Amino acid sequence: MKFESQRVAWWFFLTCMVLFGLQLVYGLIMAYAHTGNDFLHDVIPFHVARATHINLLVMWLLAGFMGAAYFIVPEEADRELYWPRLAYVQLVALIVVGVVAIIGFHFQWWEGRKFLEIPRPLDYLVVVDVLLFIANIGMTIWKGKRFTTTSLVLFFGLLMAALLYLPGMIPTDNQTIDSYWRWWVVHLWVEGTWELILGAILSFLLIKLTGIDREVVEKWLYVIVGFAFLSGILGTGHHYYYIGAPRYWLMIGGIFSAFEPVAFLIMAIYAVRVARRSGRAHPNRIAMSWTVGCAVMAFVGAGFLGFAHTLPQVNMYTHGTLVTATHGHLAFWGAYAMLVLAMISYVLPLVTGRKRHETPSAVFAFWASNVGMVAMTIAFGIAGVSQVVLERRLGLDFLTVQQEIEVHFWGLLLAGTLFISGITAFIWNFARHGRPVAEVTRGATTAAPEEPVHQAAA
Repeated sequence: MKFESQRVAWWFFLTCMVLFGLQLVYGLIMAYAHTGNDFLHDVIPFHVARATHINLLVMWLLAGFMGAAYFIVPEEADRELYWPRLAYVQLVALIVVGVVAIIGFHFQWWEGRKFLEIPRPLDYLVVVDVLLFIANIGMTIWKGKRFTTTSLVLFFGLLMAALLYLPGMIPTDNQTIDSYWRWWVVHLWVEGTWELILGAILSFLLIKLTGIDREVVEKWLYVIVGFAFLSGILGTGHHYYYIGAPRYWLMIGGIFSAFEPVAFLIMAIYAVRVARRSGRAHPNRIAMSWTVGCAVMAFVGAGFLGFAHTLPQVNMYTHGTLVTATHGHLAFWGAYAMLVLAMISYVLPLVTGRKRHETPSAVFAFWASNVGMVAMTIAFGIAGVSQVVLERRLGLDFLTVQQEIEVHFWGLLLAGTLFISGITAFIWNFARHGRPVAEVTRGATTAAPEEPVHQAAA
């Protein structure tokens, strides 16, 4: 840890762990309800559990991105945070908004719009909170001693994420127009601006963990992020197939959605190649595992599975089925959840001064969570394909099909149990690291200097 204000990242990561754990609870409730045993329906109806599960995901990922930015930006700008106290105020405000929203869901206080359920008054508070965050890291970069591509891409990714939240607040009574604006938020976050954040954080981790020359990795960052961003923007069209938008979106969305896996494939190949040819073994091997695993699983979940079911010829059958959940779970896990966990694994030894990153629990957390998620994806996939055949091809009604595929959710529960055991181990390991140290620990053993790798990595 180079600067004292970087310690604020730990508090954001602590928030991540709490919200992530709570998200898993609601995931279990939903999975068990899918087996035909919705015993909590009178207390927590399925639609409440679903909204809570999804919004907790968004909240803990945003908290993770903010924590990562508060650690990365001071180091990249080579100065303390511009307003360190504001970072703590902003975190408290984020937690308050999140808690109020989740409680409100249980009392039917929401907008009722899929993925954007947060009530309108809280939307304004979210915007204010994010603007405070953007101002803090923006001033830190502006007043810093140096400008780097990594910090600038991270900043503009976070800034665009904030701006693209606004279309979801445009009032309209027309369902088609509302869906149009809603996808500006949902799709252009996860397949647009968040990919800028993914590329920036991944490049930072590769620089620190492998010693690759900064100039090399930042050239890669321009190419990968540019390709992903362009294809992601126009790929939004694959959500417009069934909302009444003009027919030309069928072609645009289909073509550019097919391009999106290319960026993820290149990213995965590059990360693996750099890790293998770095020429040194970084002491924090578990952070390296999460980093490389993020690139690989992002390609499989976000790239390959996204391509497989968003092609127009396929999506006409899979749209709105559990096949979407298959893609969504592995995509969010690989591209964003693993990224945050990689950043946490790298940062913890630096801010706490304690070496807990190579314990058996840390290794178990990595493998159990990844094997569990892959198994969950397979269970979702089998259930989804069965649903498509029975409902979309044979014409059975929705509720009858849901009863027929209940058996697959027992397998999902078993896979989810393995996944949860891995995340529990990760959270336990986080707790064992303890709180941040009181002083700056310059030159910590896990803080690797940036050394150029021989051009074989280029």
